[in-house]
Amino acid sequence: MTTSASVLHLWQGEFVDDAEAGRRIAALPELAAGVLARPLPTEVVLAACAAVSADLADPASALYGRLAAHLPAGEAAAALAELSSALAPQALERKLRRELGGLRPERLTRPDARETVYEAWAPVGLLVHIAPGNAAGVAPLSVVEGLLAGNLNVLKTSGGDTPLALDLLAALGAADPTGRVRERVVALRFPSSRGEWLTALCGQADGIAVWGGEDAVRAAGELAPPGCRVVEWGHRISFAYLTGPAAADPAVLDALAGDVCRLEQQACSSPQVVYLDTEDTEEVFAFAERFAERLAKVSDALPAPVPGPAEQAEITTAEQLARLEAHLGLTRVFSADDGSWRVLADARPALDASPLHRSVRVKPLPRGAITATLRPMRRYLQTAAVGGGRADVAEVSRAMFAAGVSRVTPVGSMLESYEGEPHDGVYALQRYSRRVAVRTPAGEFGTVACLDDLVAAPVLPPAPQAPLLGKEGVQRALAALDARYAHLHFRSGGSTGTPALSVFTCDDYDNQMRAAADGLLAAGFDPARDRAANLFYCGGMYGSFISFFSILERLNATQIPMAAGPDHTAVAEALVVHGVDTVFGMPSYLWQLFHAEAGRLRAYGGIRTVFYGGEHFTAEQRRVLTEEFGVRMIRSAAYGSTDLGPLGYQCAASEGSVHHVLTDLHTLEVLDPHEDRPVTPGEPGRLVFTSRARAGQRLERYEIGDLGREVGGPCACGSHVPRLELLGRYGDVVRVGTYFLNYRRLAQVAQERLGYHGEVQVLVDPGPDRERLTVRLDEGYASGAAAALEALAAGVPELASAEAEGLLDLAVETVPVAAFERTPTSGKLRTVIDRRRGAAPGSGPDSGPAKGA
Repeated sequence: MTTSASVLHLWQGEFVDDAEAGRRIAALPELAAGVLARPLPTEVVLAACAAVSADLADPASALYGRLAAHLPAGEAAAALAELSSALAPQALERKLRRELGGLRPERLTRPDARETVYEAWAPVGLLVHIAPGNAAGVAPLSVVEGLLAGNLNVLKTSGGDTPLALDLLAALGAADPTGRVRERVVALRFPSSRGEWLTALCGQADGIAVWGGEDAVRAAGELAPPGCRVVEWGHRISFAYLTGPAAADPAVLDALAGDVCRLEQQACSSPQVVYLDTEDTEEVFAFAERFAERLAKVSDALPAPVPGPAEQAEITTAEQLARLEAHLGLTRVFSADDGSWRVLADARPALDASPLHRSVRVKPLPRGAITATLRPMRRYLQTAAVGGGRADVAEVSRAMFAAGVSRVTPVGSMLESYEGEPHDGVYALQRYSRRVAVRTPAGEFGTVACLDDLVAAPVLPPAPQAPLLGKEGVQRALAALDARYAHLHFRSGGSTGTPALSVFTCDDYDNQMRAAADGLLAAGFDPARDRAANLFYCGGMYGSFISFFSILERLNATQIPMAAGPDHTAVAEALVVHGVDTVFGMPSYLWQLFHAEAGRLRAYGGIRTVFYGGEHFTAEQRRVLTEEFGVRMIRSAAYGSTDLGPLGYQCAASEGSVHHVLTDLHTLEVLDPHEDRPVTPGEPGRLVFTSRARAGQRLERYEIGDLGREVGGPCACGSHVPRLELLGRYGDVVRVGTYFLNYRRLAQVAQERLGYHGEVQVLVDPGPDRERLTVRLDEGYASGAAAALEALAAGVPELASAEAEGLLDLAVETVPVAAFERTPTSGKLRTVIDRRRGAAPGSGPDSGPAKGA
């Protein structure tokens, strides 16, 4: 629906007339109380903005056509492109990180993991935006900032404004299936002379954002109730400052002329004055004449609109006054014959505003006098373009900041900005928010990373409508990935074949490591007391060691970053010397370490906690570690993969392979094993993840290769974050001799029937007339090949049947632990090695879904 002459206002997604809007304004306090009680996740806002941004970038979209109709024909394309860019996910995510410290600033988390103090950014509440009438894009973007801060936003635009802001905000609400964006937006079009409405809005506000001159700001302040935060976006004045060499450079002058001509100096960042680093009046006059020549050239190439009568009167007054003062030796005037531009040189350094429309003043200001001369105007200063050498820019910038300037740019880019740049010296999101804190008892809340998880399940956007993505598709997409999003490169361990490349931005990586750190808190790691040794594998672009180094660093934890090494004696000695009580590593490596240095580590008895990833400990291995070595807790450090990053975590109440999903990062779907449809909740299926917190390599509906099921009901830890139970890998099942055999079943039978607690490796080889399946066992734990062969045949009927039918040869071999084949990068055990023709080199399952991040 679009606006019409009788439909003037937008109220929570519905277009209404004057009478209806008037009735609803009276009930704003009740509306605010109800709406603000429901949290607005920032990612819900980001998803809606992303959809609208895509439409604004597409001239064929219906939204593009509606909004273009509200703009001058020659300006529509540029204006909509600017709005699209401002609403793009990368721009808003950078803004959130810069201004509020992360992508989920509304969540009550622990800024210092050593303390059970929780902080978050909360909305100010009911935020009224009083928009300017000369910048169509400002109003809706201010509302978007208010939404990112979680506020209920009421926008007041001029009665003479086009409906562009209302149509854009209506589209934003329609793009959010949760309805939470729509309910937080009210946009009203009425003149400021309608005092009863303005009084009613401001009188109920918790915050007022106002654009305009001193009169507009003063009026808003007078209407604001006690305690209301008035956010002033008033008029500002900007200027250029040139050293001697810069003033003599024609290229600098052309760039400066461009800043003057673009937007007719209507922007707060447009130059109204040019200061020269000199006290010499004649030098100022000579420069003004040179600059006039360059301004004439640039102005001719950029036709200027004709000023209105009031604006022309102001221009004429300023120019005639300068001509009169020329008789006193104070000024010189250089102007176009057709009146399209003018340079007003003035011997006095005091800052004066220009009448705009390509009217620029030139004044002397030696750098030693910058602060004293400009500080009286500090409330109005915004941008200074500094032309000079590196040392000049550094020195002059400091003087400008002392005077009150908030922004320094190169000459020629005064009107440009960068994503996340502060406006008028402040961050808008912080001004639209307030910082809140909760202090709790350490003992009771030690494993609670986020208080919000104790209240309700997270509100998540639905999974995208997109085809399923596999590993090959990810690798193909990397070839076209913009280098701006390729900061960190990791490779998988290669346990399922050729190692795959995964790429992250530094912000992506930081966001993932912080989420994984919260998961480790929930798992029972105590950064205030535990002394951790990182024994994951390192090198070869493998990510486990560096990831857990980063996780522990973000937890402010004590860590001994050793990495897995072949010298078990040196590693064990370091554990003892440094008083390590918590170890992180791959089960196979930790198992070797504990047995190679059994005497030393039993005598030490200080290892209390084992966090593992990449593989699983068997029940018998867990028994040995707890009963013989005094380990009290053995828990998954993270469920994740190299390409997706951390996916889940085990809380203190999790058992077996149950994990909470890291919903801050991913959306999970469980699909039927054979069809691309969701399973009934609780039924097993294929795990498909959509990564929502990636700036560049956004993996949508990625089929990771794991099997699992959703776990319903409340978790004993109190968290409402969804849970899943991991059920293995697709590759755990291998077809041999027409039968499907499950690797995990073979390992389980060895454990149950033989009391075996070593590693198990399966080899499949072709044969002249039948295939051969060999089960490889560790000779240190196996009682003998014959007994093992008998136990496997009895415990896995399919094996006995296939052998009896002459479809395969079954063998068991016992070997030293060094004979087990492992991936060279990660050190993981290659559980199934299929050497038949057509099998990929090194093919076989990953050795367990609980992989290191």
